[in-house]
Amino acid sequence: MSRFLPAQNSRDPFEILTSTADIPIIVVHSRRPNGRAMRQRARRPKSLQSCTRTSVSLPILVYSELERLASKRNVSLAWVIRDAAERYVVDGGEQSSDGQLGLGFSSALRRVTTRAEAKAHGLSHRVTGLFAGIGGIELGLQKAGHHAALLCDNDPAAMAVLEAKFPTVPRHGDVITLDRVPKETTLVSAGFPCQDLSQAGTTKGIAGSRSGLVGEVFRLIRSSSTPWILLENVPFMLQLAQGEAMNVITSALEDLGYSWAYRVVDSRAFGLPQRRRRVYLIASNVADPRTILFADEAPSVPEREKNGHPVAYGFYWTEGLRGLGWAVDAVPTLKGGSTIGIPSPPAVLLTDGRIVTPAIEDAEMLQGFPRNWTKSAERVGKRTLRWKLVGNAVSVPASHWIGRRLRNPLPCLEFATRTMVDHRHWPTAAWNIGAGRTAVIASEFPIHSRRRSLESMIAERATDLSARATAGFLARASRAQLRFPAHFLPAVRAHLKRMQSTLSRDDRQASSKVKSHYRRRTVGAT
Repeated sequence: MSRFLPAQNSRDPFEILTSTADIPIIVVHSRRPNGRAMRQRARRPKSLQSCTRTSVSLPILVYSELERLASKRNVSLAWVIRDAAERYVVDGGEQSSDGQLGLGFSSALRRVTTRAEAKAHGLSHRVTGLFAGIGGIELGLQKAGHHAALLCDNDPAAMAVLEAKFPTVPRHGDVITLDRVPKETTLVSAGFPCQDLSQAGTTKGIAGSRSGLVGEVFRLIRSSSTPWILLENVPFMLQLAQGEAMNVITSALEDLGYSWAYRVVDSRAFGLPQRRRRVYLIASNVADPRTILFADEAPSVPEREKNGHPVAYGFYWTEGLRGLGWAVDAVPTLKGGSTIGIPSPPAVLLTDGRIVTPAIEDAEMLQGFPRNWTKSAERVGKRTLRWKLVGNAVSVPASHWIGRRLRNPLPCLEFATRTMVDHRHWPTAAWNIGAGRTAVIASEFPIHSRRRSLESMIAERATDLSARATAGFLARASRAQLRFPAHFLPAVRAHLKRMQSTLSRDDRQASSKVKSHYRRRTVGAT
């Protein structure tokens, strides 16, 4: 018997290849959930005796549906494929000059497996959310018509939110104790802790005993062979362990038979006044993930301030020495705060000169949640814990965009690309379709939704930045070697003066001590 020729990677999962042998066998190639290659063989009918040996590559969902059809007809799966091939010949299909079956065979097979293809791509998913947090991914996917099958998180405050907002969805506490995902799962989502990747990157494989929580994700994926995977994390994951952490993740996906694509996307693309850059990675063993992440690309839009419009500016008042987090008509990335629940909201310089901090309800809106989405967390902890939950969440409109594309995938657009030569330098967008790992030149704005102004969203509930906080920031900023916008530091000084005029005597004395300390440091520096 001649050697088996597997079908090559192609945008057409039914691509037909032939060998030079004349053994009358049709071979169907796919992968079982355990990762082992399966081959179904059947002798060709007489009408196909003149054809050379062929190989058909089938996605796992199509393969499973074909098995169901074969079982219903009480025949082997190979006979279902043979039936499609024979129908092609009977309908007048011929071999090409090199002995390969004509493209019409793909159409014939598709007529047999129409329902299988529909199940494989473009319909509603059943989602298992690992590290679900307060349900940012799941809420966005739900708005796009998908449904949660299981939500998993070990934070009691997050679980209180999930219980209140997804009351009918089963929940599980610790991913380590989760034996398997529900069998109806077609999409696993996970935003695992970024810090865990640095340790995973130093091991020999993602399943290493010290690979931590990211290893648990792949343990569950490996046991279920889930058709679709959605991973979310901070852009720093591309640099961890000199790129080795990202190499571990993508290599693990490739070893499991998944194609993958990822892209850094800014939440401002979806109309949120928050500069929040995140990596979204889609992997699939049934379809091309580029049809999800790379079917959209928006032209650049100038910042409002450059058009002469007065706008608010966001920054982090807790910084000032090495950075500022400056954002035009937006806040910088919302943070989770400290591990003990101390909130770390950004500050906003309004158009009237006031400097304020947004309320937690507005922070929820800045992530795309309805106001008071995390209110139920106060049943199990302090109100300040809500800042951590919101800061660690996934922006709802971002996952909604992905969910819409999962329901309605479109062809991948044309992008400038280059072949990746090593795994130490990961670009902001890439895929492994076709010619291997490929860097992609794509913007962080796949779409441009109309953005509500930052000031209109937060001004009503915002509170003034205190004199003490303002004075501390001003002291750090005055010592820093940073270039600030010309109007910024004068505006901070004016806000401090205004706040000092409203201080009580005790607070005035405390502020005076801060200013005296600042003067001594300034004199000493000169």
